[in-house]
Amino acid sequence: MNWLYGTWAVFEKDLRLELRSRYAVSMLLLFVLSSLLLVAFGLGPVTVSPRVQSALLWVVILFSAAVGLGRAFISEEERGTVLLLRLNTRGSMVYAGKLLFNFLLVLGVNLVALGAFILLLRVAVQAPGLLLATLVLGALGLAGATTLLAALIARAANRGPLLPVLLFPLLVPLLLSVVSATRAALPGGNGWREAGDELTTLFGFAGVVITVSVLLFDHVWNE
Repeated sequence: MNWLYGTWAVFEKDLRLELRSRYAVSMLLLFVLSSLLLVAFGLGPVTVSPRVQSALLWVVILFSAAVGLGRAFISEEERGTVLLLRLNTRGSMVYAGKLLFNFLLVLGVNLVALGAFILLLRVAVQAPGLLLATLVLGALGLAGATTLLAALIARAANRGPLLPVLLFPLLVPLLLSVVSATRAALPGGNGWREAGDELTTLFGFAGVVITVSVLLFDHVWNE
């Protein structure tokens, strides 16, 4: 089977199932919006620094991704479709298809979270283009790492809490960079000039994680 056709088939299958059930979208949006509402009510009229605002936004996004994206392969195990995928596609096709689905899902949730974040916490944005680039690169790195780890834990007995435990140490470089780049886009930051190194780190992180995952996934998928 052609690699691109197989990748698109996996993505299209996941997209159709999600449009039919809306399970992951509903769970991610509910988690993000309820978390930001709690943050807004907790802070009240208190104004926090841009660094704290940036950290709050990405903590909410990270926890929502850890909760929602972990089901990328668990649902295949529960429905009993893993064997069918193994017989008809290569592991790298499955990874690429699910990565594309998870990336678009995380990016959509990030945009909703950003809108709610600006509205509820009354945040002013100084460099919208930089903030958008940070969200895209952050979503790509987050989806790349989460998709690989979701496949590793899919058959584990205690897979529920296992993903956050494995995911958070791996994402430390990404979190440090997205928080710094987001802060540079808020008032008081120096915009693109300040965030250049952080964006390079985010691009490199996503590139390394996705490349290594594609190279290793055939072995992970078949063992």
